[in-house]
Amino acid sequence: MTSPSRTPQMPLVPDAPIGLSTASVYPLGVEQAFEIAGRLGYDAVEVMVWTDPLSQQADALTELADQHGVSICSIHAPTLLLTQRVWGTDPWEKVDRSVELAEQVGANTVVLHPPFRWQRDYAAEFVEGIADREARTPVSLAVENMFPWRARQREMQAYLPHWDPVDLDYQHVTIDLSHTATAGSDAMQMVNSLGDRLAHLHLADGLGSYKDEHLVPGRGSQPCAEVLETLAAQGFSGAVVVEVGTRRLDDERRELDLTEALAFARLHFAAPS
Repeated sequence: MTSPSRTPQMPLVPDAPIGLSTASVYPLGVEQAFEIAGRLGYDAVEVMVWTDPLSQQADALTELADQHGVSICSIHAPTLLLTQRVWGTDPWEKVDRSVELAEQVGANTVVLHPPFRWQRDYAAEFVEGIADREARTPVSLAVENMFPWRARQREMQAYLPHWDPVDLDYQHVTIDLSHTATAGSDAMQMVNSLGDRLAHLHLADGLGSYKDEHLVPGRGSQPCAEVLETLAAQGFSGAVVVEVGTRRLDDERRELDLTEALAFARLHFAAPS
């Protein structure tokens, strides 16, 4: 007796884009990031606002996106130590200009870090200030998880109100899987605790070093595959953005790493139907 044929089931793949952070090609610039993203097959780009003038210009970014056939999924506000002078020194000005840039280029999300502990006035109104701005824009302001700073077996809480956003009243959060490694956080517990508040993912890896490693996913200790598969099963509607470190690599090795990271994301950002 012939067994009835079965129609093979296809995995469920969410519509969320797989993007490339411009930080992943540093020290190359924004123009090269768009070219590489388009050529390797990424869906989108996250623009890190930097000293590169192109990272601050909506018209130039839109032209690059059109030229290379990718969208701009997110803007990373200049809230790093190395970008303290970009767009002045007022932290709220940086946030507001990042939101404005996102609106102009059609990005859904602004990624930003929590305040440094020495930015006490900014930190004191940060949670409320983010909520107030989100009420006035369709752009999500997704606060990123960070980590304590460590040196010589000493630990310093460098961020206020805290480096861990889970228990704070943010409507939208970014999880960075290199930062979970550095902090010693349980990435899967964070994903489950955040639920719908998880709006954005920085896909990277780490081995738990005190340094923020940003390894290619699959080369560290983080549950990168499990996180992607869980989000796919939940119908995640944010963006998955590859943010890995390649600054010590030559052009060929950089592109091999970025290709591997994209393949990893495509493979695991799916769930059984």
